[in-house]
Amino acid sequence: MSILGNILWIILGGLIVSAMYFLAGLFMCITIIGIPFGLQLWKLAVLALCPFGKEVSFSKDPGCLSVGFNVLWIIGGWWETALVHLIFGLLCAITIIGIPFAKQHFKLMKMSLMPFGMNIG
Repeated sequence: MSILGNILWIILGGLIVSAMYFLAGLFMCITIIGIPFGLQLWKLAVLALCPFGKEVSFSKDPGCLSVGFNVLWIIGGWWETALVHLIFGLLCAITIIGIPFAKQHFKLMKMSLMPFGMNIG
């Protein structure tokens, strides 16, 4: 099921979303200060490419540095990506066929709201 879901996800726009996260991460890595944020965007790009069959969870001991970076992430305006995934998740949840895709958008929303200290497994 996860292979079919990932194939449909890629065809229906997952490749575009993943490419946009990757390019945003590339632009963030231009400066030294932006490298941690660029790495998190690349982590989001990997998750956005094939989200079916993967779980997102907080690490057991994230530390205070990840909390500070998550605050900077939200202040920097990246909370808008979480809002976009929330809206698309709600739109996908309208139909029964779209519910699996809505779950993946909610997973991406969780990851894009506070990416520091998150693990993809």
